[in-house]
Amino acid sequence: MNIVSEKYKTVKPEDVTTWFKAAPITAFPKDGGACVKYKDLQIAVFNFERLNTWYACQNLSPEKQEMVLSRGMIGDHKGIPMVACPLHKKIFSLENGDNLNGDLEAIATYPIKIENDFVYVGFSE
Repeated sequence: MNIVSEKYKTVKPEDVTTWFKAAPITAFPKDGGACVKYKDLQIAVFNFERLNTWYACQNLSPEKQEMVLSRGMIGDHKGIPMVACPLHKKIFSLENGDNLNGDLEAIATYPIKIENDFVYVGFSE
């Protein structure tokens, strides 16, 4: 694993110790993503409006080591909400980060909550 990707660790909802106020919901495209920065992490946040759900994951593509996942296409793979990397089209579950192609390690995912029209991303510190 690349040293850059080692700093990204999946956070489960029950492990959240800090809710980062990322941006107002209007800052995120409907059925698309945008990148937010938390400390030295870049996090891809997705407004999956079609499913009325929000997701967050690392913005770092594990194969190309580029910060691009927020620009990936979101959709559905066999009933699993997913994002496709815009560089190599590898697909990752937005629910748990699993590589749905089966040839790469999982990406880190983060809990999201919406309060007063703001998006919050959960971190464990």
